[in-house]
Amino acid sequence: MPIRAVLWDIDDTLFDYTGADTAGLSRHLRDEGLGERFGTPAEALALWRRLTEVHWARFAAGETTFLGQRQDRVRGFLGRPALTADEADAWFGRYVEHYQAAWALFPDVLPALDALAGRYRHGVLSNSSLANQDPKLRRLGLRDRFEVLVCAAELGVGKPDAAAFLAACSALGLPPEQVAYVGDQPEIDARGARDAGLTAVWLDRDGGRGPGPEGVHRIEGLERLPELLAADTRFGARSGIR
Repeated sequence: MPIRAVLWDIDDTLFDYTGADTAGLSRHLRDEGLGERFGTPAEALALWRRLTEVHWARFAAGETTFLGQRQDRVRGFLGRPALTADEADAWFGRYVEHYQAAWALFPDVLPALDALAGRYRHGVLSNSSLANQDPKLRRLGLRDRFEVLVCAAELGVGKPDAAAFLAACSALGLPPEQVAYVGDQPEIDARGARDAGLTAVWLDRDGGRGPGPEGVHRIEGLERLPELLAADTRFGARSGIR
């Protein structure tokens, strides 16, 4: 069956999450007088990212609240377990101001969406929450581009579980074989989509990250996506775009 819709990942696919997080955290630490505490900016970001993964997993498992995982992230990062909820919220809020000031789309996003407009339906499947992703898409001017926004926090299951991909397809009212998924993670996004029966497109912006999973289409920029979808190739089929 032909591809009728494209599901998208957001962070580091449409939105330069790593760039915004790097710039935002660096500026926040400078303003807080913590610029030298964590070593290099890369070391500070690595610690922040590790704590984000740990506490988001706790939230996804129902072990804490959305605000609770943020507060625990701040406590762990600062090494201050006795920090009150209000103090942690305030610190996180100041960080978010810097983070949001650095928000930007990748340059190839709008041209790709424009090229695909009218030819395919569009939706989003994210491993985050609606509370995070809906305001982000609106601020970036993208929310109206997508018919559906499906997030793991509300679903109770996330990528790479096939149930997450199938729920997003169901929200579009389409079978998985009529849907392509585009994401930057070869395992979570591409392999997960492939295993759920979608056409899997791995967006490897950095290049050189290896061949990726079998049966996955690999592109290094979104300018290649219209050509790939127009070819109407399915995973496992031969394709000139890898």
